[in-house]
Amino acid sequence: MTAHTVEYVRYRVPEEQAAEFLAAYALAAASLAAAPQCVDYELTRCEEDLAHYILRITWTSAQDHIEGFRTSDLFPGFLAEIRPYIGDIEEMRHYRPTEVRGTGSAVPTLYAWAGGADALSRLTAAFYDRVRKDDLLAPLFEGLDPDHAEHVALWLGEVFGGPPAYSGTQGGHDHMVAKHRGLGITETQRRRWVNLVQDAADDAGLPTDAEFRSAFLAYVEWGTRLAVYFSGPDAQAPAPQPVPKWTWGAAPPYQG
Repeated sequence: MTAHTVEYVRYRVPEEQAAEFLAAYALAAASLAAAPQCVDYELTRCEEDLAHYILRITWTSAQDHIEGFRTSDLFPGFLAEIRPYIGDIEEMRHYRPTEVRGTGSAVPTLYAWAGGADALSRLTAAFYDRVRKDDLLAPLFEGLDPDHAEHVALWLGEVFGGPPAYSGTQGGHDHMVAKHRGLGITETQRRRWVNLVQDAADDAGLPTDAEFRSAFLAYVEWGTRLAVYFSGPDAQAPAPQPVPKWTWGAAPPYQG
């Protein structure tokens, strides 16, 4: 996965100019939103000292920002809006994210919301019970390792934000990819896999709220499409990478 660059621009703007400053950035943001080099952006205001602001912009790279956005047709319009506040800038630098990152517990992981290890074990047990009875999928799993269902539960647990048990016991992302090489999975089989795992989620009593099932299905769609690719004759082995970490995406858990 390519590491992005985060630009931080720190402003000190007199409080009496706050409305004009925010209005200027609301207009300038249109250029950021249209820029292919911009991943996302956010302007924050200090709660303890209302004159301080931090603009955070995630760029595809520092080079893309400097040689791409700043030389594009979008930059003059952006600069015109924020030009009156250039003198209020206290810092403007690019930063590269480190490996020290994570999430807090304010929003539960998909793993916790699903019910943890026990729920995912029920899910995979129910799924492979259905697979064994399915004429289309059963041939793919002939001679299945008796522990296969539990290994998949460990994989899903790690993907959904639980402990790194799959990486610790099975070998991580490369090991999972290798399991699919040469299987020649068809699109018809993939669709059946998607349908059966949703049925198995019902069998296992996984949460049925729209937000969880949307995130769950999004991973299933993504993962099974990769499985089809890596099972094909022309698949290229991926670069070394960690087990993917799936999150809620556009809709966090509903807690009304």
